Amino acid sequence: MWLGELISERGIGNGISFIIFAGIVGRLPNTVEQTLQVQQNFLALAAIAIISVLVIGAIIFIQEGQRRIPVQYAKRVRGTRMYSGGSTHIPLRVNSAGVIPIIFAISILLLPSQVAQYFTTSETQLIRDVATGIVAFFQNPIFYNSTYFVLVVAFTFFYTAFTFIPNDVADNIKRYGGFIPGIRPGRPTAEFLSRVVTRITIAGALFLGLVAVMPTLVGDLTGVQTLRLGGTSILIVVGVVVETMKQLEAQLLQRSYEGFIR
Repeated sequence: MWLGELISERGIGNGISFIIFAGIVGRLPNTVEQTLQVQQNFLALAAIAIISVLVIGAIIFIQEGQRRIPVQYAKRVRGTRMYSGGSTHIPLRVNSAGVIPIIFAISILLLPSQVAQYFTTSETQLIRDVATGIVAFFQNPIFYNSTYFVLVVAFTFFYTAFTFIPNDVADNIKRYGGFIPGIRPGRPTAEFLSRVVTRITIAGALFLGLVAVMPTLVGDLTGVQTLRLGGTSILIVVGVVVETMKQLEAQLLQRSYEGFIR
């Protein structure tokens, strides 16, 4: 935590994210070396490389995707000053939850199996049998991946509903004299925002669910079981790189330098 705070104060970006990013990337060469030693099917390795590039591109596309809701502001007078109206937009991200749903889902899935693991050597036959059954049940790949997918989708909707409150956004727009073209201020605006957020969250939730179970699917499809990166790891790596690029771009533009993002 201390090193992360130092990086945040003296560097660019979130220091904790950089440390996690370094840990994930640092394990990658060793994993690739072990895979090349035990795997001689170069066609499967090529398929994994192509799938990895496509997945990274899809993650960037979804993470940066947003629905822009136009907002128009009317002219208003305060005291002796007149403030001219203007237009702006509300950016609604397709995946506003980030990696939080995956972290919640994996924590819930690991907890029962971890607790049951402690009782597999119990001297009581009944407790030992129940604990062994729970561990075997959660090690079933079909049950594990299907439950993992459902939990990620559910937590995505839960976290989005917790962080984005349409009623508050609609009240703030109305308070400052704004309105969405074609939508009446107040409750109709809140209902419109709620419908839009629900629709785009469906796409983001399904995408996060696929990313979460993707390592198992790719391993079963290609037969390469040693080279696996979890959905959380991929999202963190891609998210840190994209966010760092944006912050570097902002620093360059503040100092009147030409940006490097095209």
